[in-house]
Amino acid sequence: MQMKEEDNIPGTVMERKKGGVEDSRGCMDTLVYEAGSNQAAGRGDRNGTGNRVGTGIRVLKRNMKRNGSRGCVTRKTRFGSRERDWLKGDAQRGCVCLYGGTVDPQPPASGPQASSTLQADLRLVLCSTTTTVEELCAQREVEGLYLQLHGDLLRRLDPSECPLQMVYDYLAAIGYQDPLRVQREAANSDLSCMIRFYSECPMNADQQERTLLTGVFSVRKGKTQLHKWAERQVLLCGTCLIVASVKDSLTGKMHILPLVGGKVEEVKRRQHCLMFSSAGPQAQTYFVNFDTLADYQRWHRQASKVVSQTISLVDLSCYSLEEVPEYLFYSQDLTHLNLRHNFMSLQGPGGLLNLPRFSQLKSLNLAHNRLGVFPESVCEILTLTELNLSCNGMNTVPAQIGNLQSLQTLSLDGNQLNFLPEELGGLAQLSSLGLSFNNFPHIPGVLDRLSGMDRLAMAGNRVETLELGILARMSHLKNIDLRLNGLRWVKSEALEAVKQVTQIDLRDNHLATLDLSSICSLEILHCQRNQLRVLTLSGFTLRTLHASSNRLTTVNIYPVPNQLTQMDLSRNLLEYLPDWVCDSRKVEVLDVTHNFLSELPARLLSSLSLRKLLAGNNRLQRLPDLLDHVPLEVLDLQHNKLGELPESLFYKALNLKYLNVSANALEIIPPSSQSEESLSTLQELYLTGNKLNENCAALLVGHQNLRVLHMAYNQLLSFPASKLSKLELLEELNLSGNKLKTIPSTVSSCKRLHTLIAHSNHISVFPEILNLPEIKLVDLSCNELTEILLPDSLTATLHELDLTGNSSLLLEHKTLNLFSHITTLKLDQKPAMTAGDSLGSSALWNHGYSEMSGQRNKLCVSVLTVDRFGDSVEAAYGVFDGDRNEEVPRLLQCTMGDVLSEELLHSSVDSVYMSNTFLTSHRKLGMAGQKLGASALLCYIHHELSELGSYFSLTVANVGSCQAVLCRGGQPLPLSKVFSLEQSTEEMDRVKLSKAIITEVSGVTCCSRLLGCSYLSPWVLPKPWVHTEPLCSQDDFLILGNRALFEKVSYQEAVCTVQTVRDPRAAAKKLCTLAQSYGCRDNVGAVVVSLHIGEDSCTCETPHANTGTDPRGPPPTPLPVTAPPGDPATPSSSSGIASEFNSETSASEVGSEAGSTASDEHPSGPTVRPERRCSLHPAATLCAPAGPGSAGVGGPHQVLFQRQPSCTTFSSNQSDNGLDSDDEAPLEGVISNGSKLEVEVDIHCCAFQIRSGPVASPKDHNLDKTRSDYPNGKMRRQNSVVVSATNGCLLAVCGREISDLKKSPSTSSLFGKKLSNGSVVAPEDSHNLIEVAVEAPKKKSGYFTAPAQQDPEDQLVVPPSLEQDVREQLRGQSPMVPGPPPPFTPPSIRDPVWDHPHPPAPMLPQRDLAPNPIPGLQQEVYDTAL
Repeated sequence: MQMKEEDNIPGTVMERKKGGVEDSRGCMDTLVYEAGSNQAAGRGDRNGTGNRVGTGIRVLKRNMKRNGSRGCVTRKTRFGSRERDWLKGDAQRGCVCLYGGTVDPQPPASGPQASSTLQADLRLVLCSTTTTVEELCAQREVEGLYLQLHGDLLRRLDPSECPLQMVYDYLAAIGYQDPLRVQREAANSDLSCMIRFYSECPMNADQQERTLLTGVFSVRKGKTQLHKWAERQVLLCGTCLIVASVKDSLTGKMHILPLVGGKVEEVKRRQHCLMFSSAGPQAQTYFVNFDTLADYQRWHRQASKVVSQTISLVDLSCYSLEEVPEYLFYSQDLTHLNLRHNFMSLQGPGGLLNLPRFSQLKSLNLAHNRLGVFPESVCEILTLTELNLSCNGMNTVPAQIGNLQSLQTLSLDGNQLNFLPEELGGLAQLSSLGLSFNNFPHIPGVLDRLSGMDRLAMAGNRVETLELGILARMSHLKNIDLRLNGLRWVKSEALEAVKQVTQIDLRDNHLATLDLSSICSLEILHCQRNQLRVLTLSGFTLRTLHASSNRLTTVNIYPVPNQLTQMDLSRNLLEYLPDWVCDSRKVEVLDVTHNFLSELPARLLSSLSLRKLLAGNNRLQRLPDLLDHVPLEVLDLQHNKLGELPESLFYKALNLKYLNVSANALEIIPPSSQSEESLSTLQELYLTGNKLNENCAALLVGHQNLRVLHMAYNQLLSFPASKLSKLELLEELNLSGNKLKTIPSTVSSCKRLHTLIAHSNHISVFPEILNLPEIKLVDLSCNELTEILLPDSLTATLHELDLTGNSSLLLEHKTLNLFSHITTLKLDQKPAMTAGDSLGSSALWNHGYSEMSGQRNKLCVSVLTVDRFGDSVEAAYGVFDGDRNEEVPRLLQCTMGDVLSEELLHSSVDSVYMSNTFLTSHRKLGMAGQKLGASALLCYIHHELSELGSYFSLTVANVGSCQAVLCRGGQPLPLSKVFSLEQSTEEMDRVKLSKAIITEVSGVTCCSRLLGCSYLSPWVLPKPWVHTEPLCSQDDFLILGNRALFEKVSYQEAVCTVQTVRDPRAAAKKLCTLAQSYGCRDNVGAVVVSLHIGEDSCTCETPHANTGTDPRGPPPTPLPVTAPPGDPATPSSSSGIASEFNSETSASEVGSEAGSTASDEHPSGPTVRPERRCSLHPAATLCAPAGPGSAGVGGPHQVLFQRQPSCTTFSSNQSDNGLDSDDEAPLEGVISNGSKLEVEVDIHCCAFQIRSGPVASPKDHNLDKTRSDYPNGKMRRQNSVVVSATNGCLLAVCGREISDLKKSPSTSSLFGKKLSNGSVVAPEDSHNLIEVAVEAPKKKSGYFTAPAQQDPEDQLVVPPSLEQDVREQLRGQSPMVPGPPPPFTPPSIRDPVWDHPHPPAPMLPQRDLAPNPIPGLQQEVYDTAL
């Protein structure tokens, strides 16, 4: 295809010079122009006038290489002027990165980071959106190009496809709109983790091993010595061992040895020798002697898998195959063949046309192969009993389908079908038919003839009316699935009974009434999430009824369902329970939560079958007395109006193990027994949010099996010591929000106690709990502790200790030494007062947050809290929930604020900069974002720019299930949108349109929008919901929370809860505690932002030019500073009130630049955002977030000193069970993890204080990027926080006690390391989950085609004002605790080796800082793109 003349550029090629400079840190490749070499000229005229195809394509060649131990980063120059001119000429121009196909063999798995290394040439091809694959192949003289999405499968591209247009379409699909931004993103190498192109099809060792093993080895036939050893060609393919009769030739006679059910054994008399034997009485045996140990192990491993099979199965799924190996056809005993998720073609020796050669094939899976048409050759395999052709984009089914008379299961889900051929009705043995997520407007009539079909799946079609008469004509149909069809009517034309149907699924439709009384054999009914007001059923055989989330006021079932065992009527409008509920004899589980019930029938509680009763969130005022002993085991009565419980509850319900009566009005609880001896079996008791006092404690003694006790937010003044000692089996105790002054010393009798939560009390003496053998978590925050008396040694099980909010607590060095092994330690530090504080610049808002892991073994929720963002009158807050993985939330926590800072330089439109922030963060997740994902919520408080007289606005963006609620005038105002398939009709329609399989069996997530999980694209997208709300004086506070919080705490209750607590931190703690007491067992995260915005509290005006003032004087009104990314004036995304240090790091590879600023490119023309200043809003300064409760609460600022997990490198390896894994103690300063270096970065940045000094110049900024060659430690500037990898720890400059810490050598070992593996986004409590079409992540290694990523040590810098202290301490090997810098000292500029300090740079006008980066240093910036 001839390109346009204006699109043609000279064909100069950039080649890597051989012998590039390498040092111990990695390698650097020097790229130079080969000025006279016209490699493209031989294939086309240099001026674009040649006749050959491929003109106008420019190729730049790079080489990507990774060091096996530390990860080498290749230094690269930018595009030259010609390349920039090419890109600027037209938005339809761009570049495509072409990777070679050579992949190194799989290295030994030394840990979860072990992965294959790509050592392939990378060529950067400048082209246009009209450049085709054919042109690119002609230019490079290759046979074809391959496309890989999300580090997964590779597909051969058609010659007519246009690679650059495919990239542009991909970027537009995930949310980018601006063509110029699309062009810029397409040139970013981070994108290769989502979409990349290969000039050859790469193959890894694991795939080769599973598909075909071959070689020439010494072979002997039989167990006797009659046969001699001979060199023969040997193959292991499918289920057979194939031995050629002639050496080095496969043309002669082939000896086939079936291995299924046989044996493979080691021959001890010979080295590297295996004996292969077939099954059966006439078994044959072959001895094979291998040349190397590697060959021996490889063959032994694969053959052992084959012989262990009970059926003759070959699984070649997820291998990017276009045809099966030709030698597979020798496995004539093959009965099950899985080719799911490949790109199988019809033609070729191993194409679909040759599959009928398998004479015994019974099961064939061809799902997700992009076939487009039904392969008619499959209809010739007459032995098939199971055929899966789901998700292939097929429009029709051929008439030849009638040939498969043995077919029993046919899956055609996820196609474009709207009718079936009549020949399908002749399949007499067909019993299961899958037609879900097609385009059928009604149930096909041909199905009436399928006399043997008992299961029909038609979810996700377009059936609006269900005729019960059609079901009656299907004489054998028992199970029908009609979810997600938009059903509006279910009609019964006659009184004819439907006798055979036993199970119907009608979830997620639009039914207003439902009468299924004619289905007299119905056993299971699912009709959740409709609009039902009336439900009528037959009760003859009914066993299970699920009818939650409707508008039911009554349910009519006749006759009484005596077989009914489980019923869910939650989230309806029931005011009473029907009489038949009490008459039913076998009901074991009854859920009637979230209704309007005012009473429960006495007969219900006295039922002899009921074991689980959930009646929370109703209007119950009392419970009837129990008349006799009942088998009740679980009773949930939370959120009612109960003033008392039945006196006989505990000694009549002797099997009761779980009782939750939180959020009622109880003043007393019933006794455990009528005598001194108690038979209670109660194990979990939740009494939070009542009016109980200390007298109730005496009544708990009888529950000697109690394991979990929550009595938070009652009126306890004390807890009797003698009573607590009786609860010897207690494991979890929550006494938060009372008026306790002490925890009894008898708590030491509870030897099994692992969790003690007693925040928000008046405790002044630390309890004697640290010597308990199983203690894991202690939360005594927001109390009045003054000192801690510790035993000589602490138990090793303690991993979290929260002592924040104790303003008078002082810790000695001995105490810190004893705390050195604690994974998460949260302490208060008092920061030095700064000029900004004295001006009251933090009086507009302050925040508090809480993160609780619940009953999970790791914390997968992270928060972002920046009280001063950018200038001193903006703020940013966020919540990130990874559900089962902790990597992605922490990555977002580290990077999202930086990304937002950069996006604000490019646009002032809220929907643009917020959307681009999410999309860029999604890209920066790199490999971690391929299989892992997280819900994300970001709130940005800023000046409204539309009107000069306006004040502040709040812009909220979110994906997933994290939510934000604003309290306005005492009422909740939701600001976010929940992207759940069950709560968003438009998202459900979008996902259905893209033919996703939505299921509850093998699904992954119910969220349709997430950051990460790019392998679920286009079903799951990163594009956020964006909403801007102007703030006013009626806005009291803002609440941010994850899914688990708002599932248990309603908007209204959350607002009312925060209104009763003045301190934002205590309010956030209370929200999380309530969620846990209401039954949440998952991670909970909450951020509370207290707003103090008054109508007359601001006199902001348009800024005037002012180039220099005394920083110690009153604040001027300067021009806003437009600083390059990474400048100290730009906040780190990890800043907030707390600097959490945690040794619980995760090991997961990220996309390049994770944890750094958003980009290393300086914007050419950023949009200057106007600002207004007043006495409350000082001039542009370094960010300085306020501590919780610092403004509007009184008292000095408090800043948290915490240890919280963070790491700039993460692993793409997943754990199968999502459990944490402990690793060995790390080397000094380094967490060695295979080939990567892990360096902690701080997350909440405790030391950001206002310093009204000059902002660092761009030269200083660029110099810092090269100052990472320190031999023993790596530093990174993060405003005024020092990040150190020297001693494997991270210390922050925060407060007056730094001098004390510097004296203690124990601080160098204060922070241990704990490595943990993530997991795939786990199934949630939802019925609608998007099914995974691709292969699950492998645990043993990363993805063989993963790009080489930049390592974190190349991103670490240090503030100039701290360089001297850092250098001295590193030289002396002293603990890494630098003192705080002078608040008004201008930063000095030093050379890259930090040894010769220069005089301080002269103060420059702020308006001159941003636009003038130093040209000489711009080439030194690392660009991981290439």
